[in-house]
Amino acid sequence: MLLLLPQKKENAGTARREMGLKVTPRRNVLSAINNGEANGGTPSAPADGGGAEAAPVVEFSGREDVERLLAEKMKGKSKNDYKGRIEQMSDYIKKLRACIRWYMELEDGYLAEQEKLRETQLSNAIEELKAANLDLTRRCESLEETLNREKSEKLIAVESYEKEKQERESAESSRDVLTVDLERVTHDAKRFSEQLKMVQDTNKRLQEYNTSLQQYNSNLQADASKSGETISKLQKEKSAMMESMAALRECNNSMSSQLESSRASQQKAIRVKEELRKEVECLRAELKQETCNTQQKQIQTFQKQLAVATQKLKLADVTAIEAMTGYEEQKEKIKYLEERLAHAESQIVEGDELRKKLHNTILELKGNIRVFCRVRPLLRFDGDSNGPEGASISASISFPTSVESTGRAIDLMNQGQKLSFSYDKVFDHNASQEDVFVEISQLVQSALDGYKVCIFAYGQTGSGKTYTMMGRPGIDQKGIIPRSLEQIFKTSQSLESQGWEYSMQASMLEIYNETIRDLLAPGRPNSFDMTPSKQYTIKHDSHGNTTVSDLTIIDVFSIADVTTLLEKASHSRSVGKTQMNEQSSRSHFVFTLKISGSNENTGQHVQGVLNLIDLAGSERLAKSGSTGDRLKETQSINKSLSALSDVIFAIAKGDDHVPFRNSKLTYLLQPCLGGDSKTLMFVNISPEASSVGETICSLRFASRVNACEIGIPRRQTQARSFDSRLSYG
Repeated sequence: MLLLLPQKKENAGTARREMGLKVTPRRNVLSAINNGEANGGTPSAPADGGGAEAAPVVEFSGREDVERLLAEKMKGKSKNDYKGRIEQMSDYIKKLRACIRWYMELEDGYLAEQEKLRETQLSNAIEELKAANLDLTRRCESLEETLNREKSEKLIAVESYEKEKQERESAESSRDVLTVDLERVTHDAKRFSEQLKMVQDTNKRLQEYNTSLQQYNSNLQADASKSGETISKLQKEKSAMMESMAALRECNNSMSSQLESSRASQQKAIRVKEELRKEVECLRAELKQETCNTQQKQIQTFQKQLAVATQKLKLADVTAIEAMTGYEEQKEKIKYLEERLAHAESQIVEGDELRKKLHNTILELKGNIRVFCRVRPLLRFDGDSNGPEGASISASISFPTSVESTGRAIDLMNQGQKLSFSYDKVFDHNASQEDVFVEISQLVQSALDGYKVCIFAYGQTGSGKTYTMMGRPGIDQKGIIPRSLEQIFKTSQSLESQGWEYSMQASMLEIYNETIRDLLAPGRPNSFDMTPSKQYTIKHDSHGNTTVSDLTIIDVFSIADVTTLLEKASHSRSVGKTQMNEQSSRSHFVFTLKISGSNENTGQHVQGVLNLIDLAGSERLAKSGSTGDRLKETQSINKSLSALSDVIFAIAKGDDHVPFRNSKLTYLLQPCLGGDSKTLMFVNISPEASSVGETICSLRFASRVNACEIGIPRRQTQARSFDSRLSYG
């Protein structure tokens, strides 16, 4: 047992040193045997007071000496030789005291060495901690540099996107101007062609008229020749008649009386004939002269007109040549502009693809499940208002203004304790509907690019979820749902110039008391306690898409169509009055827009889904005062929200099994929470002091959601035909 004593003390000192305790050298209880020598005195004499000789001082050099001492036996002459035995015992006791003293000195040496070793180890540990602190400081600086670099790259990417957008708008405006110039040049070319054709037609008509004049002149000359032939014939007839008359004179000398009587009549007839012939000749001469003069005048007039037309034709030819030259130049210019236009369109397509890629990259860097927090203003009917609106809010809720926390953090005071939370974005009570939508507009754009997008609002009853999602009538009061739809339709129309064509289908449902209700079903009354006539079933396929059987699907073509459907759904939705809210949503509202787009120019086909969800508010029964049907609704709402919390906790912990089937809500949201969807949650909180407990629960739940990691979003690039079911994936 004496041999094990130093080892036990050494082990005890080591244990204390490992526990961070200070090791203090102390004496063993056996030192009480040797307290005389420890105080500088001499060993006590034997009991018989005899003057025995003092035993020589024994020195120990190792464990072997101790073992020999323990193995030493008493050597007496006889059993009754008490004196000799007492002397031997005295010597043995002295040796034992020397052994104990040697062990105590050895222990003191061990303790001193242990103290030195502990100080050395502490020094080494301090040095190692300093080195680790320096290394962590360097890593922190490196991470800050990386963060700043990523922020700068993000800013550069955003600036590049803005610049590309401006260039695209400039290219589109240039294209419009060039299109107008092309139409004007085409119109001028067409007009010049018509003028040239008209001049050619005029020249052709003038040539035809000249030909007709020449033919008419030839006809006149032919008529003149015929008149000369007629005169010659008459002269021949006259000669024949004269010969006949001479023959008659010669042959009818016997008939002179008759000849003389007939001569008078003949002469008279000859005179009449001569007069008639002269008159005919005069008439023919006058006619010929008048006709020639008229024809000459007409010919001169026609020649003048022909000269003028020829001059005009020459001018028209020159003009036509100039027009053709200008047309060729315009054609070359149009060809050059068309090439530039095609190049600009290709750049626009490439820029649009780059924008989509950068946009998706930015959203992936921000995280697949993002969380935004919004604090509603303190309203006049809030029970704990004791002063101006801002006073009560700033008293319990504050927003840090440091560089890394501005717009991303919120502090809450509860019973003198400060609780801090951080999210992707925090909107204070002064944020407008436009400010909120600007932050999510890029996420809405992803639905047009072919991604599955889900945005849902969470919070207690009366925290402003429905106002955030739906808003109120008015341009500045519109919520996320109407603004998202306006952006979808406006952007889809602007993309038509790039060859994109989109078709859209909408559906709306609510989950009331764990029952699915179709808000667009034909003939659905505005009854709060209506029993559904159909059993709607939720199904998931292997591609991560969700369908609800027998759900009403409606094709929409404009924002007016969707507005009408939203009004119909709002009238059909289950609402009720509680002590916390005059118009409290008693169900989970789900709006789904399925988008199918195709581009014949690039051969691309995309399929996107936009899910916009207004969850019913969580509430405490003691505060809401719900009874009867309201009590049943509250229990069902809290149960589904509790199932949602279980799902979020399981995803955050990385459990193999996630209880999606515990609620219709979580089963419907399974692709959004555990699949490849881009998901955003709005946590809405109330600034009332009486709602602090529920606010803390909501903020902690939002922090859990913000810590979840799901799959990477995938772009649906293959179009699938629509059927009677709608995908919620």
